[in-house]
Amino acid sequence: MGALLEMGEEQQLVRIVPFADGLEPDDDRRDEAKLNQSIYKVMPGYLEDLIKKVNQQEGNEKVACVVADVTCGWALEIAAKLGLKGAVFFTASPGILPMTLQLPKLLESGIINTDGTPRRDEKVELSPNLPPLSPAELFWLCPGNPSLQKGIFAFVPAIYQILTSCNFLLCNWFHELEPSVTDLLPNISTVGPILANGRPSGNFWSEDLTCLSWLDRQPPKSVIYAAFGSSSMFSQQQLSELALSLELIGRPFLWVARQDLTNGNSAEYPEGFPERVANLGKIVEWAPQEKVLAHPAVACYLTHCGWNSTMEGLSMGVPLLCWPYFGDQFYNKTCICEGWKIGLWLKGDENGIVNRHEMKRKVDELLSSVVIRENVLKMKELAEKSGKPGGSSSKSLEEFIKQIV
Repeated sequence: MGALLEMGEEQQLVRIVPFADGLEPDDDRRDEAKLNQSIYKVMPGYLEDLIKKVNQQEGNEKVACVVADVTCGWALEIAAKLGLKGAVFFTASPGILPMTLQLPKLLESGIINTDGTPRRDEKVELSPNLPPLSPAELFWLCPGNPSLQKGIFAFVPAIYQILTSCNFLLCNWFHELEPSVTDLLPNISTVGPILANGRPSGNFWSEDLTCLSWLDRQPPKSVIYAAFGSSSMFSQQQLSELALSLELIGRPFLWVARQDLTNGNSAEYPEGFPERVANLGKIVEWAPQEKVLAHPAVACYLTHCGWNSTMEGLSMGVPLLCWPYFGDQFYNKTCICEGWKIGLWLKGDENGIVNRHEMKRKVDELLSSVVIRENVLKMKELAEKSGKPGGSSSKSLEEFIKQIV
């Protein structure tokens, strides 16, 4: 899938252009390795043809620059081939950048093996302002899925090469969040938080807007918002425990529960659960997240700690209850809880299950913490200031635009 930036009416600033993924209709699109291989095979040709088509249309605004995810280095090669400028967009957190750049050091010092697995249980300092990295928080680790881990780790050197050789590196955070990381590379421009601010931005999921009117009927700072992104999955046992946790806590809740939230068939709730919580909570398949987090009724955000979600939460001043699932989310959790101190971590029991008592205990602790509330409001203030004229992100974006036009 690709997106082409256009100039024009506000609602048409971003046009989503769909591309075929190259798989057959009956292929399993949940096979990430197979899907990625197919996309990398067909996408370069689609992108090149699209740019040529746009730039050949008379009277149309021309493509001046290709901004590509750091994992899509091939898009920068297409830009260079067509004589266009190219910029890398780094979608992960400030902690993941030094983790990637320190890959040679991690290998040379023997902290990790050549396959990326830790050799020593030794914490590593990534930055003076970030908590030390535990070996279990390396973003390429995939316990129980060695083939996926091998594929991700094999790609890390390519990401390292892209980061250290690109002309422009745009990052979705603001300078004040972690000032020292900005000094790692000369080409870093912090332009976050990147938010839609209520404007149309393109969405692949159908949002249930009824949750906003439901929030309007709830008391201020009363609602637990639970959402786990587009790819997190639970066992059926864990999903049932989560449902019973929300019931036990007894606070109003808004739960974004996709149909594929379990790693089996469609999600099944405990018997009688929907009826028992009918007057307490609301369950939707997808929600307008920025608007939900900005709503005065929301008290906290139960999150998988994906970086976009983390930025949205702290930008709205909402304390975070952390339940990481995959990749960089584990170190994001550590930064949230130990570095910035704007949230708490839900810990699993001896079987890895986050039980209802742990969740109730952490919700009560989170919502009663004056320190966490003060810290997250400070973060919100810094995020808002960075995007205003004269702010760090505003100035970085203006400078980037000057260099590409």
